[in-house]
Amino acid sequence: MKITARSVYIGPSLYALFPVIRLTVQLGALEEWSSTRLGPEFTNRLLEALPGLQEHGCSYGEPGGFVRRLTEGEGTWMGHVLEHVAIELQNIAGASVTFGKTRGTGTHGEYDVVYAYEQEDVGVAAGVLALDLLMSLLPAELQPESTRKADFDFEQERDDFIRSSQRRALGPSTASLVRAAEERDIPWLRLNRYSLVQFGHGKYGRRIQATVTSETRHIAVEIASDKEETNKLLGDLGLPVASQRIVYSEDEAAQAAGRIGFPVVVKPLNANHGRGVSIGLTDKDAVRAAYTHAREHSRTVLVESFIQGLDHRLLVVNGELIAASKRVPGHVKGDGVHTVEELMEIENQDPRRGIGHEKVLTKLILDHQALRLLQDRGYTSQSIPPKDEVVYLRSTGNLSTGGTAVDVTDIVHPDNREMAVRAAKAIGLDVAGVDFLTTDISDSFNVTGGAICEVNAAPGFRMHVSPSEGTPRDVAGPVLDMLFPPGSPSRIPIAAVTGTNGKTTTVRMIAHICKLAGNQVGLATTDAVYIDGHKTVEGDMTGPQAARMILRDPSVDVAILETARGGLLRRGLGYRRCNVGAVLNVQADHLGLKGVDTLEDLAKVKRILIEVARDTAVLNADDELCLKMADYSNAENLCYVTMNAHHPLVREHILAGGRAVVLEEGMAGDMITIYDNGSHMPLLWTHLIPATLDGKATHNVQNAMFAAAISYSMDVKLDEIRLGLQTFDMTFFQAPGRMNICDDHPFRVILDYGHNPAAVSAMVSLTDRLQAKGRRLVVVAAPGDRRDEDIRDIATLVAGHYDHYICRRDDNTRGRDGDEIPRMQRQALLDAGVPDEQIEVIPDEVEAIDRALSLAQPGDLLLIFGDAISRCWEQITSHRSDGSGPSTPARTAPMRVERQVLPQAAYGEGEKLIRDERGVRLARPQELED
Repeated sequence: MKITARSVYIGPSLYALFPVIRLTVQLGALEEWSSTRLGPEFTNRLLEALPGLQEHGCSYGEPGGFVRRLTEGEGTWMGHVLEHVAIELQNIAGASVTFGKTRGTGTHGEYDVVYAYEQEDVGVAAGVLALDLLMSLLPAELQPESTRKADFDFEQERDDFIRSSQRRALGPSTASLVRAAEERDIPWLRLNRYSLVQFGHGKYGRRIQATVTSETRHIAVEIASDKEETNKLLGDLGLPVASQRIVYSEDEAAQAAGRIGFPVVVKPLNANHGRGVSIGLTDKDAVRAAYTHAREHSRTVLVESFIQGLDHRLLVVNGELIAASKRVPGHVKGDGVHTVEELMEIENQDPRRGIGHEKVLTKLILDHQALRLLQDRGYTSQSIPPKDEVVYLRSTGNLSTGGTAVDVTDIVHPDNREMAVRAAKAIGLDVAGVDFLTTDISDSFNVTGGAICEVNAAPGFRMHVSPSEGTPRDVAGPVLDMLFPPGSPSRIPIAAVTGTNGKTTTVRMIAHICKLAGNQVGLATTDAVYIDGHKTVEGDMTGPQAARMILRDPSVDVAILETARGGLLRRGLGYRRCNVGAVLNVQADHLGLKGVDTLEDLAKVKRILIEVARDTAVLNADDELCLKMADYSNAENLCYVTMNAHHPLVREHILAGGRAVVLEEGMAGDMITIYDNGSHMPLLWTHLIPATLDGKATHNVQNAMFAAAISYSMDVKLDEIRLGLQTFDMTFFQAPGRMNICDDHPFRVILDYGHNPAAVSAMVSLTDRLQAKGRRLVVVAAPGDRRDEDIRDIATLVAGHYDHYICRRDDNTRGRDGDEIPRMQRQALLDAGVPDEQIEVIPDEVEAIDRALSLAQPGDLLLIFGDAISRCWEQITSHRSDGSGPSTPARTAPMRVERQVLPQAAYGEGEKLIRDERGVRLARPQELED
């Protein structure tokens, strides 16, 4: 049995709408061995190693269900067992995950094992350890020599896994805040490997580091970290504090203790978690030794008076006492029989104790400080304490060192409550842990005495959330309510768009509309991430990481996310839900890759956006596969887009008050119309949208309809949608690689990134509708990772529509031979009846485009399907038809903007335009009225 592939999904995917890991597992010979065939010895050893498996319900939905699957009937197979073991390993490491499913892939002995995770590294490690454990439990004859681990010690591996998990997992305080955010439907993103977390998206984002929040003032943290300054500030306000001296040597420490009066406490100036603290010191030698210990944790050491009383932590959030806990140092209680070390082992068997922050309590350890405290009592680890004697192993009550906590929130005296709030305000902390020593927290400090010994920034929440005794307190909730007062927003609107073709143009249209409406737009596309129109990161940004990049940006107030198949299959979505999810179409592209072999498979992938859309799901009613997705939508609204004004289903939907965007024929042309809740709202004539080339580019008519539908569903006003569509054109810098037209030459050039049959067909239809008095030429290609039939289909679609064909390949052949693609397409053209003399094979893209430009004559129309779009555009715009300049790409000079009147071309009248020197249209004729 081995893991042959692994995918980690950080958000909604094909397998679940939350983070999961998918392991592809090949059982090999174990396909013939179910759990019952392996026998009871296997099951017993497995349950002995992981007793918690007995609580797994599995398909029975009740404790013991998984054990029944193991032992009854034909049993279950190792892929399914691996799923449950990976889940249980995460459970014992402190994660609360239960979801899993295992399904055969269709290949003999191969299974997809899917299980939930909280922390990616922990989930992956759980899968590896689960496999090692199962292999170790198999009979020797079923363990291949290559995978056998003779020295495998599961108990050691388990403990190492738990420790490693604790280092990687969110701490208990951060985890409680995350749970509180989820309860309030506030999104969150982990920003590093530690405890830096963002709550909310975009401009609504707030951050925490453990329990330090984005509202915590830096100066307050600095003051709280300086114990001497804290003591002085509080004392000056008349709050109860201990007498204190700062010292820099052993002798100074001893002298300070003498002046203050014994007993004293010696502690580092700026350490935490009780590190380096020694209390109840009664002579100068002890003080000197304690000074040395404290110096290990800080350059500066404090000596202060020892206040008799119990240690209490008072938690103040936003000026209100939220919880109080009495902390008891780690200890054992004698029974007159066992040694101290044995008593520790007995205490550590308490199921509430674990490693680090794994559980409510931390295991006791016999270290230097424990041995020193035993020595002070005249004990060693082998001493046997009398019955009921309490033997302390720590001098402070920190839970991280084995202490226990008792909730006392309900009995705190009002004076003590007010004192804690005043102390937090004096330091300036929004979240503060006030350490207060008193004999009785239910009596006023004015009566019993006591003193504040510290005010902590970033106080731990574990003692309040999971006390050893008493009532658990919701201390994280008030922090979230402080950051996001009830009723305040935490999410920015998200529009997610997918489909085989048209995604990039559509999201650019939406982003343009939203920007004109006054929004700070975060846009993710196939070429870059744009923040408010500025390119920030270049590359294919249609996956989950780009989405999270935008959602983390504090300037963004609306996110427009192009979402491609590849990112969904590799990592899932980068967010749990969107406001508007749209699927433009499902057409043949990328089939035969990553398990997506049919259009139905592809539709399932793209359907994820519809499943997570909350406000509106936008679907292409003219695409049957899109229509079927409506059954999977839980959105409040369903909006259909159709270019068929007589579509029967859309007609019924509109009559029922539903939302739709319909292309309707009128006297002046075609009108994009919005229907919603019984209202009929004509939006815009298609010939008034520059991107449609007077309505001839029908694929962009449809893209504009989707842009209108999505923008309207995001509450953009109709006038703003009209303005956006009327001012969006297909210039290179507004939509690179999407029907970019260059009219700088005596012939017209159209550059497009079309790389699948549907996209190529759309461009061929467009050029058929455009007038050209000369010849029609095309440069055609296909990506190397497409199916042979798709590559041939692309060539077949252009056949018969042009007078000359140049076949090329992409720079990245994606596993194909150097000229395999152009040779395949040449043969397809010949098979479609194109004469051989009209076909050229020029594999290199630059050389192919150069040849096409040199062949073009006045009045010709040249369609180029490009790959390296920026290079292609530079080559096109720098070409000189008279042969005086280079047509191969050169370094771009600084942009000049100039007004020019183009010479009359054979295909139409001259145009007055503003262009830059690369041929990018910057204004339309009507904008140049003098």
